[in-house]
Amino acid sequence: MSDSDCDSQFYSVQVADSTFTVLQRYQQLKPIGSGAQGIVCAAFDTVLGINVAVKKLSRPFQNQTHAKRAYRELVLLKCVNHKNIISLLNVFTPQKTLEEFQDVYLVMELMDANLCQVIHMELDHERMSYLLYQMLCGIKHLHSAGIIHRDLKPSNIVVKSDCTLKILDFGLARTACTNFMMTPYVVTRYYRAPEVILGMGYKENASQARDLLSKMLVIDPDKRISVDEALRHPYITVWYDPTEAEAPPPQIYDAQLEEREHAIEEWKELIYKEVMDWEERSNNGVVKDQPSDAAVSSNATPSQSSSINDISSMSTEQTLASDTDSSLDASTGPLEGCR
Repeated sequence: MSDSDCDSQFYSVQVADSTFTVLQRYQQLKPIGSGAQGIVCAAFDTVLGINVAVKKLSRPFQNQTHAKRAYRELVLLKCVNHKNIISLLNVFTPQKTLEEFQDVYLVMELMDANLCQVIHMELDHERMSYLLYQMLCGIKHLHSAGIIHRDLKPSNIVVKSDCTLKILDFGLARTACTNFMMTPYVVTRYYRAPEVILGMGYKENASQARDLLSKMLVIDPDKRISVDEALRHPYITVWYDPTEAEAPPPQIYDAQLEEREHAIEEWKELIYKEVMDWEERSNNGVVKDQPSDAAVSSNATPSQSSSINDISSMSTEQTLASDTDSSLDASTGPLEGCR
């Protein structure tokens, strides 16, 4: 591909204090979040006809720590395939050579809100138990491959209006291995009062909810309820599906992921190879341009997602009826009227 052909594939747009240089297929960029790991924009994918999230990694090569986090997140996202883990749809860089390589863009499913927004709503036990069940399924899938997220918090857990839940952001995750010692440091210290988690004021199933929460909050890990035990707890066992809870573990192809220690330029080369590998696999049809189960339906209009007003009508019935139907209905009433 000539330089002119490559240049014509991309365009630049200013997003807050950052310049996004993205593929032409991603239009109508709108900032929806930012953090230590990067800036995220909602966009419309004109090829797939769906709304997506485009994440630009923040200064991935400013030091070895940032570079390793970027490499880790990319490798883990490429490996993991579970309905309760965010799906990686595309990876690209506008730079044409390793020498020029500076920017990494990850394209993922676009959800409607994170738990920071949902947790303030008056959810009934049906919705709370289903959201918790999906969290446990996603966590179990990660643990089955020795992946420890280490930054599970409301902003890293996202949902759609059909009550579908997914875990995201793996830049601070760790993979367990024989020569690796886990640090006791927890990245984000987050606390929310139990009465908020339980949605006090709802008597139905409250005793079961309290029982499960009390077992999950035990400080001693040897006495704390395990993920497998929690999945079988009466509060959420009604949702149990072995195809979700017992999904095959992801295969991490880089066995030295945690032991790796490199200079910045070496990390840069590793990440560049991962991006080029994705591009080659896409060109060869290994990575198919197809939306996943949770992607917005093909007749969605640009920028339709990411509205807390849509989440207010969150329903478990839609998810159970059809996992692929995630269309939004902004005309429905507030959650308490959705029975």
